Amino acid sequence: MIIDKIENSGLYLNLGKRIAKAFKYINSTDFSRIEPGRYEIENDNIFAIVNEYETKNVSDCVLEAHRKFIDIQYICSGVELIGVAPLVNQIPTKEYDESKDCAFFNEETSFVEMTGGMFAIFFPDDLHMPGVKTDSILKVKKVVIKVRI
Repeated sequence: MIIDKIENSGLYLNLGKRIAKAFKYINSTDFSRIEPGRYEIENDNIFAIVNEYETKNVSDCVLEAHRKFIDIQYICSGVELIGVAPLVNQIPTKEYDESKDCAFFNEETSFVEMTGGMFAIFFPDDLHMPGVKTDSILKVKKVVIKVRI
């Protein structure tokens, strides 16, 4: 996992052409003018999901992992906590669903505060729990770029 500010995204372009293309999309798009929804960047290999939501109690959030896609989660505005943990040998609470590229877990996590202008990259061996509230419920606008491995 990588957590950083978007102005440092150039440090990660050598992680692959698709990740570089995802960062180009983030850096060249005015998300204040983009409505929530799915936006194709490179067919089903790279696409963006723009979300607006209110953060939730940790008990209402789910720890997840993916196999086919890397997540780049970019906070456009707002503040949320993201729970993180390495995927080692944990047993999922909900088995991997190939059609949704997702498995769910119930494990101990560490929390990172994500503010506007920050991003996180989650690889298949990273468990992550997005959308957790800080001290109060806040509205967040976030873009999740799905990058096929």
